[in-house]
Amino acid sequence: MNVWKRFWYLAVLGLAEWVFLHGLPTAGRSWPLSRPEAAWRRMLSPEQYHILRRAGTEQAFSGKYWNNHEAGKYLCAGCGQRLFSSETKFDSGTGWPSFWEPLAGAIATQDDTSFFIHRVEVRCSRCGGHLGHVFDDGPRPTGQRYCINSGALTFQHAR
Repeated sequence: MNVWKRFWYLAVLGLAEWVFLHGLPTAGRSWPLSRPEAAWRRMLSPEQYHILRRAGTEQAFSGKYWNNHEAGKYLCAGCGQRLFSSETKFDSGTGWPSFWEPLAGAIATQDDTSFFIHRVEVRCSRCGGHLGHVFDDGPRPTGQRYCINSGALTFQHAR
């Protein structure tokens, strides 16, 4: 491999590693609930900030809710908005909480072309926090798999 090819190869690998470790900043879109980044840093744990505000991810099978089978609602860890019901949660085998449908109006989606591939990113429609991605390989009735980071969620038990 010539020197320039090697340089670009290492540069791309380095960039991909940096993005994986540090995430990307949230999109410049405006959301109904906004706070300065310093306020987000104060109120969120380092993991929550990495996921919600920097579009990071957690390691598969490491999150608090990937294997949760209790009845209730999953809320945005950033603003408390209800996002998903346990009734739509399923075991996708991916190691992240997966749902086949969000609650009405709870999420916003946008194109994500990071890592040189096209995916559909899922965000909280209230605060814009990054939640995960949605894929078209889920179960019926929607055929969708909302693959969500546990660190972006809190859980409210059914009463």
